[in-house]
Amino acid sequence: MDNFTFIGNSDPVSIEALYKQYLESPESVDESWANFFKGFEFAQKMYPASPKASAPTEGYALNKEFDVINLINAYRTRGHLFTKTNPVRARRQYFPTLDISNFGLSKEDLNQEFGAGIELGLGKAKLKTIIEHLDLTYCHSLAVEYMYIRQPEIMSWLQRRMEKSKNIPTFKKGEKIEIFNHLKRAVGFEKFIHKRFVGQKRFSLEGAEALVPALDFCIEHGAAKGISEFVLGMPHRGRLNVLANTMQKPVEKIFTEFMGEEYDESISLGDVKYHLGYNKEITTPNGQNVYLSLLPNPSHLETVGALVEGMARARIDEVYGGDNSKLAPIVIHGDAAIAAQGIVYETIQMAQLEGYKTGGTIHIVINNQVGFTTNYTEARSSTYATDIAKVTRCPVFHVNGDDVEAVVYTVELALEYRQKFKTDVFIDLLCYRRYGHNEGDEPRFTQPLLYKEIAKHP
Repeated sequence: MDNFTFIGNSDPVSIEALYKQYLESPESVDESWANFFKGFEFAQKMYPASPKASAPTEGYALNKEFDVINLINAYRTRGHLFTKTNPVRARRQYFPTLDISNFGLSKEDLNQEFGAGIELGLGKAKLKTIIEHLDLTYCHSLAVEYMYIRQPEIMSWLQRRMEKSKNIPTFKKGEKIEIFNHLKRAVGFEKFIHKRFVGQKRFSLEGAEALVPALDFCIEHGAAKGISEFVLGMPHRGRLNVLANTMQKPVEKIFTEFMGEEYDESISLGDVKYHLGYNKEITTPNGQNVYLSLLPNPSHLETVGALVEGMARARIDEVYGGDNSKLAPIVIHGDAAIAAQGIVYETIQMAQLEGYKTGGTIHIVINNQVGFTTNYTEARSSTYATDIAKVTRCPVFHVNGDDVEAVVYTVELALEYRQKFKTDVFIDLLCYRRYGHNEGDEPRFTQPLLYKEIAKHP
């Protein structure tokens, strides 16, 4: 793998620019690239055929090797555009595709073996095996954007970590049962409130219930990695479920808040319950104690992100002596809010400044694919809600919210990345909203096509 690392971490445009520079002044490029270009030119030369000479055939084969390397880099760079990450809609079409014909390859090459398979840890492998490996890694329930990161060690770590496992979760039976139990509690909580408090606003998590097992495994995995405390911030969507099932707030208190019996008459009772925060020390299944803080949040949704970072930095400095591996911030966003609100950029761009950094924040976007009533294609210019992450060159994982094991796997991967490289990391949780924005509106009036699909979705 190391033989090709310097090639795999570059894009074709950069290689072409280096080659032009080499042609003008061979001494001006790095020695490894100079040797690479010498080999490339050697492969291009057509020597006179003789009984012992097979240079044209060898040159042709070497060109094919580079075609396969280009295919591998294309999957790494653009594979996220051709995935199975959306549970209720078909993906938009992007061109050019990853079809092998776009890389100078054909069906006749599928059973040919290529040394370029070493890039994926496969060694010499058939082209069809290489494609299957790439498709599983980059184009199924999990997609990833990371090729814009400028540190080769980060790119290499992500590639090794993902391509070795093909991004396929391998949970043991006990872990699968634990995931199921978290999911069951999340679903049961929403169904009970839906029947018991008919018509009341609750900003339901239905359609995005995978958030609950994801958070629980993030906390459990984090504790095993040495994290003693998490500071969380989130919007209204799913807050009551997180309070009950992650923060372990007694459900009788939450139900009392629906009644509005504990509050002064001057407080707007309809809004109290999903603005509140909560603090709790919990014990993980492995017996480790972790302190959780979910900060209160007003209607100005993304405001809480700056508060999370400020509280996290203060706790890191005052409680943990500056050791940011002991505390991790988690900020949960809505897709429309993270793409539109200016305070998101104002906060994220400070993430690596000495006076403000907190060792990396785990950002989870509950991507309903619709704002209050607005289709995402009419709400932002960017391809993804998470494109703000590219400004600070943080990796983004797009994951199908219906594939709960993939979601949990992604959160654990993101946490490992955060602990190792101490930068922000983004998880785009592709899901949907079973009911309207706040259970008080009828989404079929404003999104009839989407909600026709959601109504049929199990």
